[in-house]
Amino acid sequence: MDFRKQWHIFVAMLRANLLGYGGGPATIPLIHKEVVGTYKWMEDDEFSDVVALANTLPGPIVTKLSGYIGHHVGGLIGMINALVAAVFPTAILTILLVGTLVSFQDVPAVQGMTEAIAPVVGVLLIVMTYNFLKQSRQKVGFWGTFLLTLVSLVVLELLNIHPAILIVVLMVIAFSRRPEQEREQAQQKG
Repeated sequence: MDFRKQWHIFVAMLRANLLGYGGGPATIPLIHKEVVGTYKWMEDDEFSDVVALANTLPGPIVTKLSGYIGHHVGGLIGMINALVAAVFPTAILTILLVGTLVSFQDVPAVQGMTEAIAPVVGVLLIVMTYNFLKQSRQKVGFWGTFLLTLVSLVVLELLNIHPAILIVVLMVIAFSRRPEQEREQAQQKG
């Protein structure tokens, strides 16, 4: 067992999850920074695929991402290690801090802290969205990305359909087109 790799998995997931104030969506860019930027365990495309798949499954996204990344990098031990790093410290802090914050919720400094974090989380989400759109444009082109974004916006906001349903439908469409794309690629090579 590579103890150094296991240590890096633990530190990456711990750091991302302890600093991910605002829940899963705010933590995803931090996990991305660790996995793609700092340790280079994945490329942007693979990370985007993992996030998309994790969004289709039930449960908290952070645990799904941590478990997959830990397994991808360090096998079964890496998965357990990443899950412990993602869940255990946050659970302890939640138990300790929620009681403290609730008792001081009327203190202006605590109110200011909770209000000031919202724009930071918003910026993290905007950066992540921009990166996903950029990657999508490389794969399906400008008009494909524009059309998928527009359809997704209508389905999610105007029709109020659950995101998992949209993701599953798009995955089925993508998988049904895959054999067609593979045949085209084989014909181009031959």
